[in-house]
Amino acid sequence: METYLRMVDLPYQNYFDGKLSPQGKMPWIEYNQEQVSGTEFIIDFLEEKLGVSLNKNLSPPEKAVSQAVTKMVEEHFYWTIAYCQWVDNLEETQKMLAVSGPLSDLLKWILSRLTGGIVKREMYGHGIGRFTKEEVYALMEKDMRTLATLLGDKKYLMGPKLSMVDATVFSHLAPAMWTLPGTRPEQLIKGELINLAIYCERIRRRFWPEWFVDLEDFCYGDTTEDDDSPSKLQDLGLYSRTDTFQDEASPPHTHTHTISPDSDLTGHSLYDSDMDTECSEMEQLKC
Repeated sequence: METYLRMVDLPYQNYFDGKLSPQGKMPWIEYNQEQVSGTEFIIDFLEEKLGVSLNKNLSPPEKAVSQAVTKMVEEHFYWTIAYCQWVDNLEETQKMLAVSGPLSDLLKWILSRLTGGIVKREMYGHGIGRFTKEEVYALMEKDMRTLATLLGDKKYLMGPKLSMVDATVFSHLAPAMWTLPGTRPEQLIKGELINLAIYCERIRRRFWPEWFVDLEDFCYGDTTEDDDSPSKLQDLGLYSRTDTFQDEASPPHTHTHTISPDSDLTGHSLYDSDMDTECSEMEQLKC
């Protein structure tokens, strides 16, 4: 949901109070005192209210493929990654939990076991939790290979431009990419299915610039000022791309990320000049 909001350039404020929607779901949003829960319903609501859309350039067959891939990822691949995260690698996941204080180790242990138990129970109810570990990983690998084949050498799942399915696929591949070290999904995405890793890094650099960046060194260029002094990265609790980043190559009313560095350690570009080739795309979403 957050990745989608960043892709359509809608500012938002996160609340981490654990409050569920009236339907008992997460995520949910409140817009002008109107509550909407469930990712699909939230996106439909925002498209109707604010006129934003990532799929407007897709043909009807492409929209159908996008919907099918979205459901494969949300209703199938999600559970295999959840199994890897919260069942098979619970000890490693426990270490990553953001808990501090004098009883942090105990709280991490309790939280990880509670969450792991919930995941196992829900997986069993779904049906996928009734298979063996090897079978669950076999299902996960099939989904990842399907995504890698569909992506091929394209920049995004449906072609040269972003669509809604990219928000879904990126968000579900992110754990395999960054929070499951040494596991089968990480070995696949950073090995045989390397095109998925490049795809994730492309989107990460464009929409999640605060990941893995030293905030003391990170700065953005403000073309409204003539001096070269850097400005610190703003608090991204309230995130808006138009408030935070500006592309010098864009018209005065168009803003986008200016992320550096733009290559990996080998010197190869990881995102193929995404920043300047699509600088007007987000502005069109608002029209």
